[in-house]
Amino acid sequence: MIWIRTDEPRFFSDLGDVLRLFYGDVAISMEAGDVVFEHRFTDADGLWTDTWTSQGKRSSLSHPICDGAPLEVKRLRKRQIKQVLYNLLKDLTGMHPPWGSLTGIRPTRLLYEAMEAGMDLEAAVAHVTGAFDVSPDRAALLGEIARMQDGLRDAPPDTFDLYIGIPFCRTRCSYCSFSSGEIGDGKLVAPYVEALLREIGLCKALMEEAGVRLRAGYVGGGTPTAIPREALERIIAAAQAAFPGAVEWTVEAGRPDTIDEGKLRMLRERGVTRISVNPQTFSDDTLMRIGRAHTGRETIEAYQLARKLGFDDINMDIIAALPGEGVADFAHTLDVVQNLAPDSVTVHSLAIKRSSRLHEQLAVAGNGYGQVSREGAAEMIAMARRRLTEGGWRPYYLYRQKYMAGNLENVGYAKPDKACLYNIGNMEETASVLALGAGAITKWLFDPKCRDLRIERAPNVRNIEAYIQRVDEMVQRKRDVILRETE
Repeated sequence: MIWIRTDEPRFFSDLGDVLRLFYGDVAISMEAGDVVFEHRFTDADGLWTDTWTSQGKRSSLSHPICDGAPLEVKRLRKRQIKQVLYNLLKDLTGMHPPWGSLTGIRPTRLLYEAMEAGMDLEAAVAHVTGAFDVSPDRAALLGEIARMQDGLRDAPPDTFDLYIGIPFCRTRCSYCSFSSGEIGDGKLVAPYVEALLREIGLCKALMEEAGVRLRAGYVGGGTPTAIPREALERIIAAAQAAFPGAVEWTVEAGRPDTIDEGKLRMLRERGVTRISVNPQTFSDDTLMRIGRAHTGRETIEAYQLARKLGFDDINMDIIAALPGEGVADFAHTLDVVQNLAPDSVTVHSLAIKRSSRLHEQLAVAGNGYGQVSREGAAEMIAMARRRLTEGGWRPYYLYRQKYMAGNLENVGYAKPDKACLYNIGNMEETASVLALGAGAITKWLFDPKCRDLRIERAPNVRNIEAYIQRVDEMVQRKRDVILRETE
């Protein structure tokens, strides 16, 4: 147990994130513990000074006092207190995390922040390295992403993106923490579809009142293709009728055990422009271990069928550091992916969330399959970046999560002209997202060109049965956020 004693308890959660960069999923308290990290803050002589001490070592940093807007003051204070703790931990452990002191989901935001302050791309990349101790190769990765996003990052101001969640899967993967469940006997599918159709209809009127139009649509899950073809078609048809004119429609076909010719033909006929066929791995042993009821061969067959039917924008997801897999296993998965040549590839670093079955196996019960070392995970991610880049794919979006293997990242790679607009707008938070379905979270942007960008959120309830009963309430939540400033 680590004991944080701080003058600024409001940053306790953020400080815990910094400690976990070095110590992993360790217990942290403000009341007691075996190892103490002591923080003192002073505000004198025109300077903010933060000092951290632990185990006989000390780190301190000062910054001129800022008397700006409260949000700006809080942002600067949080950065400094975290940076000083990071410096101390680096001294104590001898470790250098690849993302330096950054703990947030979107490292690209810091790059764009520097560019908005007047730096060119090269200077902004150097700034991220110097100010946050990000490794040069990770900072360069941010630069590559910025180049890929040029002209695609900012959505037109009168548009929104749409997310529709289908929270059903054939089986639940052991690492999954999403708002989804096994489809079982399917008794919830029909009432869920009816509820979702009602939410679509009510939100059609809401978007018309807001005066915005759809740019990109995304149907995710769960696994959308886990439900019957007729049900999925009703949802997509209703959404396209309610929100016409999208330049991009993505459907996560996801797992090959849910894909057949009838569903793929329906998606083509409905004008779906992009699908995902996700292997995660091409090791059958690993697929069985993580709870996926299909083989690598079935993934290949599903992908080839989609190509045969005319899909020319297919994504594949793969995961590094799956339980029991070594570098050679991951290299084999990359071999197969490169031979298939999908239009985009998303490379995930496994994140073991506390709500997942895998966390129970590995961290609680202690009887799960072990993960590769931090160094092994880093080798996998580096291999993917090198091989995909050499093969003509380029990184176009990136995000990070807590509890990721090796404290690494998730990166989407795409061939030229195949970057997904929805992914960019959602991850960079440059597009408002209307989100429908159980567990979906609407994010609405206000003053997107302003430095103090305000994002309001309206979450739907996660429980499927509760969502079915409370659709009207979920739409009212959206209305309260989206139309607040116009009513």
